[in-house]
Amino acid sequence: MAPTRVDFYFDPVCPYAWITSRWILEVEQHRDLDLRFRLMSLAVLNEGREGRPPESSRGMDSAWRPVRVGAALAEQRGEAALRDYYTAFGVRYHNQGIRPRDAVLTDALRELDATEFAPAADSTDYDDAVRASHREGIGPVGLDVGTPTLHVDGVAFFGPVLNSVPRGEDALRVFDGARLLAGYPGFFELKRTRPDAMTFE
Repeated sequence: MAPTRVDFYFDPVCPYAWITSRWILEVEQHRDLDLRFRLMSLAVLNEGREGRPPESSRGMDSAWRPVRVGAALAEQRGEAALRDYYTAFGVRYHNQGIRPRDAVLTDALRELDATEFAPAADSTDYDDAVRASHREGIGPVGLDVGTPTLHVDGVAFFGPVLNSVPRGEDALRVFDGARLLAGYPGFFELKRTRPDAMTFE
C-alpha cells in the first residue's frame, strides 16, 4: 500500500501551525506518511484586510522575512532543509520565546550552517514562490481560513487547530478523526471557543 500523502502548509510565526506541525511529526513516527512541509504566508493572507497594517511597516518583524528565507532554502536545498529550518526557527520562537524575529532567524540559520540565506529575508526574489505555495495551500480550502492547512491524499482542510501537541495514540486518533471528517463532502466546520492557554511541549 502506498504511503498516505500529507502536505502540511505553515507560516513559521503562527503558534497554531507550530503545534500542528509537532503533532503531524508525531503521527509520522507511527504511520506510513509521505509528509511534505510547504509554506503559506500570514503576510499574504492579511494583505488588504481591514485593520491590518501592511507587513512592510513592521520592519525587521515583518512576517515576510521568515517565509522568504524558507522559500530560498526550499528552492536551493530542498524540502528537508525547509523542515529543518522550521524546527530551528520554531523551537527558538515558540518554545523558547526568543525575540525579536531577526535574532531567531540569525540563530536558526547559524545552527543549519546556512547563514548565506539571511539576505533572502529582505529580498523580493522569493515572493512569487511564497505566493504560489500559499495559493496551493489555501486554494482548495477557501479564503476564509488561516494557517495551518493540511492536505491528506488530496483532501484539504484548515487545521486541526490545537492548543497542545497530541502524542502517541492521541496523535493518531486526532489524525484519523480529522481525516474522516474532512473526507466527507458535506462536512465543513467543527469549532469551539479557543482556550487562553497554549503549550508547545
